[in-house]
Amino acid sequence: MRIIIEPDYEGMSKKAAQIVAERIRNKPDIVLGLATGSTPLGMYQELVRLHKEEGLDFSKVTTFNLDEYWGLSPSHPQSYHYFMWNNLFSHINIDPDRVYIPSGRVRDIKTYCQWYEDKIKQVGGIDLQILGIGRDGHIGFNEPGSSLGSRTRIKTLAPETVEDNARFFKNKDEVPRYAITMGVGTIMEAKECMLLASGKNKAEAVQKCVEGPVSSECTSSALQLHPKVIIVLDEEASQNLKRKDYYIYAERIASRLEEI
Repeated sequence: MRIIIEPDYEGMSKKAAQIVAERIRNKPDIVLGLATGSTPLGMYQELVRLHKEEGLDFSKVTTFNLDEYWGLSPSHPQSYHYFMWNNLFSHINIDPDRVYIPSGRVRDIKTYCQWYEDKIKQVGGIDLQILGIGRDGHIGFNEPGSSLGSRTRIKTLAPETVEDNARFFKNKDEVPRYAITMGVGTIMEAKECMLLASGKNKAEAVQKCVEGPVSSECTSSALQLHPKVIIVLDEEASQNLKRKDYYIYAERIASRLEEI
């Protein structure tokens, strides 16, 4: 794992956007796995700026979103369809035919989830998967106890997840109890993963992800087994890391190598 620690949320967001932009420039037809939520929002805003001011080209990029609430229409203000189009896709030159977001209205769920898996394979797999992390260490909607080999499927949301997401709805009763999500096994097949975390309320989850045992109780810990992972944190999210000084040192030394 490569651990990058920035002073604040703005720095974290810009660093993450720089990494994504570099990957796009190196491979214009890159396949990106995307996450939603407040954490990647700053990164998306910076990517929009890079597109508008520096000409970052998304015309050949293909995207697959991690998840979507089951039961919400794409036009619902809290659907992830709405989030992605409102915060990123409508502001860049991406081809709508290259955008894939799980459907929250599908009825034949098993068939649909297999179609989503097959579609990822048809385009050659995900090159860079963007991830957030829940307070309990989950990635996507792979709640604690999810199989580390799981595939795209419907999941029942944990009470803690419902509570965390209630702030986006009028009240907790409006929060969907189900979501369609990529599985941990699906995520782990991406060629590269980048996890973003911000704030002291994510510090414990980040420590378990990076330094704890690999366990289905903390599904993000599976990333320890992935050959190419970048973790981008702000200072608060990094505060529980036991080897924090080493990560800072290693990143500084790595930057010297890049200059040679």
